[in-house]
Amino acid sequence: MTEGRRPGEGKIALVTGGGSGVGRGIARGLSAEGYVLVITGRRPDVLEAAAAEIAAGTGGIVRAITCDVGDPGQVAALFGAIRTEFGRLDLLVNNAGSTVPPVPLEEVTFEQWSGILAANLTGAFLCTQQAFRLMKTQEPRGGRIINNGSISATTPRPNSAPYSSTKHAITGLTKSTALDGRPFDIACGQIDIGNAATDMTQKMSSGVLQANGEIAAEPTIPVEHVAEAVVYMASLPLSANVLTMTVMATKMPLVGRG
Repeated sequence: MTEGRRPGEGKIALVTGGGSGVGRGIARGLSAEGYVLVITGRRPDVLEAAAAEIAAGTGGIVRAITCDVGDPGQVAALFGAIRTEFGRLDLLVNNAGSTVPPVPLEEVTFEQWSGILAANLTGAFLCTQQAFRLMKTQEPRGGRIINNGSISATTPRPNSAPYSSTKHAITGLTKSTALDGRPFDIACGQIDIGNAATDMTQKMSSGVLQANGEIAAEPTIPVEHVAEAVVYMASLPLSANVLTMTVMATKMPLVGRG
């Protein structure tokens, strides 16, 4: 790396679900490392506010483009805009996702199931598909894709069948993407996050249902730690790859029997 040059200097990155929570934290971290950033999500007001805040804080270029990643037409338009404006894409962070209320499996509606499948899995696939088309043909060829898997990609919480199913599937998508991307210099890895402090995890401090039926408070970690991990994964040359990484609160009840 040239002396004084930041790892992402001049590279183009797309963060889905980049307007809030973990996605916003990752976007801020990448912008601070010199990436030219595109953030996307479904709420234009949230996206524009995030883009303005990140750009003001890092001095970087941050472009907000509204997109429902579960809609193939909107995803194609998003990548078309990236190709037109920037000519290439060096990094895709598939972070967009949603969840459903923690209810017994038999009470999950088909609409809830379909919605979370579209947001968490179909969206990641559609964006990966479009990224492949661009990364295979751009010069220099190749790029990196990082998927947000969550610890639910390996270990579910009670009453989380739809969410855990999509996150387990993300692991399969990550491995297939890494394999299929090999001949084209496209690297793919996955970050599994445990209890990053966001609006979604506020309830952790007051107590959440455990596998043994108890309600217990769980520790969280600042989103900045997740961003730092993603920045590291993204900083590697395309000849190296972090296939999976788990970043979690040390004392959360994941490892062992409580």
